[in-house]
Amino acid sequence: MDNKNAEEQRLAVPDSYKNWKRWGPYLAERQWGTVREDYSVNGEAWDFIDHEKARSNAYRWGEEGIGGFCDSREILCLAPVFWNGKDTILKERLFGLTNNQGNHGEDVKELYFHQVSTPTHSYSKYLYKYPQKKFPYEDLLLKNKSRSREENEYELLDTKAFKKNKYFDCFIEYAKADVGDILMKITVVNRGPKKAKIHVLPQLWFRNFWKHNKRFERPNMKATSDNSVLSRSIRNGRYYLYHEDGEQLFCDNETNNKLIYDVPNEVPYVKDGINDHVVNGKATVNPEKNGTKFAVWHKLKLKPGEEKSIKIRLRKRKLENPWADFDEIFDQRIKECEEFYRDIIKADLPKSHQTIAKSAFSGLLWTKQFYYYDVYKWLFGGPGEAKPYRTNARNFNWQHLTNRHVISMPDKWEYPWYAAWDLAFHMASFVEIDPYFAKEQLLLVLRESYMHPNGQIPAYEWNFSDVNPPVHSYAVWTVYEKDKERSGKGDTGFLEKAYQKLLLNFTWWVNQKDKSGTDLFEGGFLGLDNIGVFDRNHMPHGITRMQQADATSWMAMFTLNMLRMALELAKTNKTYEESVAKFFRHFLNIAWAMHHIGKKDISLWDEEDNFYYDVIEMANGATDRLKVRSLVGIIPLFAVEIIHKDLFEELKEFKIRAADIVRTRPDLASLISNIEETNGEGNYLFSIMRGFRLEHLLKRLLDEDEFLSDYGIRSLSKYHEKHPFVFQHYGHHQIQYESGESRSSMFGGNSNWRGPIWMPLNYMIIQSLRKYYTFYGPTYVYEFPTGSKNKLNLNEIANELSKRLINLFEPNKEGKFQYHSGDKRNVFTKDEHFKNQHFFYEFFDGDNGKGLGASHQTGWTALIANLIMDLDANKGIS
Repeated sequence: MDNKNAEEQRLAVPDSYKNWKRWGPYLAERQWGTVREDYSVNGEAWDFIDHEKARSNAYRWGEEGIGGFCDSREILCLAPVFWNGKDTILKERLFGLTNNQGNHGEDVKELYFHQVSTPTHSYSKYLYKYPQKKFPYEDLLLKNKSRSREENEYELLDTKAFKKNKYFDCFIEYAKADVGDILMKITVVNRGPKKAKIHVLPQLWFRNFWKHNKRFERPNMKATSDNSVLSRSIRNGRYYLYHEDGEQLFCDNETNNKLIYDVPNEVPYVKDGINDHVVNGKATVNPEKNGTKFAVWHKLKLKPGEEKSIKIRLRKRKLENPWADFDEIFDQRIKECEEFYRDIIKADLPKSHQTIAKSAFSGLLWTKQFYYYDVYKWLFGGPGEAKPYRTNARNFNWQHLTNRHVISMPDKWEYPWYAAWDLAFHMASFVEIDPYFAKEQLLLVLRESYMHPNGQIPAYEWNFSDVNPPVHSYAVWTVYEKDKERSGKGDTGFLEKAYQKLLLNFTWWVNQKDKSGTDLFEGGFLGLDNIGVFDRNHMPHGITRMQQADATSWMAMFTLNMLRMALELAKTNKTYEESVAKFFRHFLNIAWAMHHIGKKDISLWDEEDNFYYDVIEMANGATDRLKVRSLVGIIPLFAVEIIHKDLFEELKEFKIRAADIVRTRPDLASLISNIEETNGEGNYLFSIMRGFRLEHLLKRLLDEDEFLSDYGIRSLSKYHEKHPFVFQHYGHHQIQYESGESRSSMFGGNSNWRGPIWMPLNYMIIQSLRKYYTFYGPTYVYEFPTGSKNKLNLNEIANELSKRLINLFEPNKEGKFQYHSGDKRNVFTKDEHFKNQHFFYEFFDGDNGKGLGASHQTGWTALIANLIMDLDANKGIS
């Protein structure tokens, strides 16, 4: 008997993008200001197409909207547009500041919430809050631009836009009747004290795929009645859109060349035609009711507290009565959505924890995006097109890269492009709700059209050659294990595909980031932006090399992940026994090398401080440690794996080789945990850290005057608040603890690793502690916090750290979520229409837990859901 619920049955349908995932919230929340759309001479992506030009410029590589849906190739897009009758433009897209305009870099200045979604998007709901007053575009721009890095950002709620609750709640909902039958409902509620008018314009339009590809003729939309429109395209056939009432408006998704470039337009009714007609009353819409962009114009007047809904139905086949089953379908999909999450999230969890987990998973699902970028065409133009003139040929070495897929984004406004290590962490959460998507995404970036021929995984579009931590192997093994635990059977086909490509990536790391062949690795900033005393991508003159504690430890973890995968694959294919031996030796070599650097045989581990530091090598051969107590020195904790002896029993050849290594090179084996002995349960511990180092590292990690805060582990020790680390070499370089936003412009200045709490690294610390507990058991106890005389085992410490992180999302004594500690007006505490809405910030203040950076980075901050579920699973273990 099939016990799968309705949503799980839809997930199990193969070839999902031709089926239940064909349509989804794949529309970006910002396409302007991206590298893809940058055709400037000097690579000034933020300025080439800005927010002002966006309504008039037809994009080359993608589309954007508020709470929008599109098909998996973004041929056809559907999204609402709003107008309060006071703004000078329609609200078609979310407003925010560019990297140069914000006092902490780019920042969206809107209020919106990804409320819920199922994995197939059979039901999805989004909330946008729209002021009834004129939107304060200029105020937000000028106030933020005038503020220093030491000051808080000026937010939408700091303006008068929401004074006296004069705003609309705009709920955007989608339900699928079938694969090609999309129901849309827009419900607007007047939250203000007086009657108010609002214009609502559901829009349907084609991405402009024909201008740059002569194989495709221009598609068309035309009115077939006062309440229906037919769209036709060579790429996706016919779609029928049905609407109730409203005025039909048509134009074309073509650039307004006259406005932007002062040259004649190619068509009479251009992209901003609907905007200019509604706002300014101009004759800029096609009176013949056809084009490639369509809107239906509804004018509403709502009493205080009144709500009205607008219905849209888009489907592949004609329907005599599109509204007969409309409400019934919505009710059914909502019911199925609730059923799905009840099966995923335990009912005995605290209600607040259930809400956080559901919101986190839903936000993760809403941040999928169709991502299209063909670097060769971007650099040289498509067939029959002139080569774009650029002095900065960004990503020139990535001409093989052609991405045209739905991909998980960090944040669809602030980071509407995939990032390699972000995506890996996303999949640790995705596997809990959609293991099919998790596996597909991990394999996707290993394809030949993504991965460089040399084996490097692309970092992100600003510079694909940048180096992110090698966490892909960790994600692959995590997804495999969780999927196996859930389904009862391991997907070895997935594991083997990933493993073969990861061998290429491992080789790239060895060849490119260990150029001296000493098993010590570099990597530059490695995703940790400003964590170094200087920019680790561009070291001061005279430093020839940096032996990075984090890069080398990540690689130790990489080897253990590969060893573990090879062991699993060797169960059914003995050929992989060779790989087990290979990665066992790699791991030992790295562990040894971490303590034998340069002529002085210096170690990354400092015996005086009992901590890991980066080591620099100078041109004269001298070496020195950079004594910065940061996450860089905590990352060695991650290189840990627990493997049961039974897995080795059948690997006779490996056992012979391992014993030979231990016998002939005891110096290698002595540097890591005792690999010749198992614990009482028959487990081996593979780890860089021996008991002594683990104990002393934990003393710092769990010290509230250093790394441990009330809300998790800080990225830089608080010790450096009063004791900055200074490095004098060809200039003054200094790093000091900063609990909140960055005071440095390094890496754009929009993130800070000099004190704040970051969810993914905290998650990995907790996961590592649980692994150590599996080996050491309940008898090994440590002070928590350091100096408290309160002794806990490693699993209990992991639980306590989890609780501190979860406290970020819990109401504090003032009744507000801790991450809203900067909400001086208590909007998120007192207003019933705000207080249950969650943001998922990029990082959090190391002292007070205030949310910072991107406010919708559900990507890796969705790991809070994993922590909630893991805490529940481990709470009874002592």
